[in-house]
Amino acid sequence: MTRRALITLLAIVALFGAGCGGSKTGTSGTSTSAAQQPGQPPGLVVDVTISKGTVTPTNVQWQAKVGQPIEFRVNSDADDELHVHSTPDHEFTVEPKQGQTFQFSVNVPGQVEVELHKLDRTVGTIQVQQ
Repeated sequence: MTRRALITLLAIVALFGAGCGGSKTGTSGTSTSAAQQPGQPPGLVVDVTISKGTVTPTNVQWQAKVGQPIEFRVNSDADDELHVHSTPDHEFTVEPKQGQTFQFSVNVPGQVEVELHKLDRTVGTIQVQQ
């Protein structure tokens, strides 16, 4: 094999090898949806716990983009209503059970409050930007 052919072969192997490498990701406070489309911004995921009249978290600030998927995962021991004060407005019925998932997006930039009506608690505010 000539030197030129060997260099060409090594370049091709290196090029294909680089394209086959996997990536490893860890867990964090936010995650992306499995149904996320290419080019779509990562989604905001918030875990909420309602236990014995106490809500976790409360009065938290988050960031999101217009149209970005947002997901609230709720574990609750009581009935309530999760209300998202946005355009469009979103209301979700919270039941006394584990593993409830509520998904939405916000179409207009601004501050969006997320509240639990029966417990009269503000879970947090999402600053939605273009």
